[in-house]
Amino acid sequence: MPKMKSNSGAKKRFKVTGTGKIKRKKAFKSHILTKKSSKRKRKLGQDTLVHPTNEKAIKRLLPYDA
Repeated sequence: MPKMKSNSGAKKRFKVTGTGKIKRKKAFKSHILTKKSSKRKRKLGQDTLVHPTNEKAIKRLLPYDA
């Protein structure tokens, strides 16, 4: 049986925590920042967890990490 390939895009976007949950970055932090409040921009800079309904699909893309 050949080795499975991890999805390259998913490798760059997601990290698995010690407890097996999946971390992701938030969107909308790259440009058009002048109209966004400082509080909003600060919150967008923080990592967050992937919603449980999407975890299974992402773990399938990362067979050796998850």
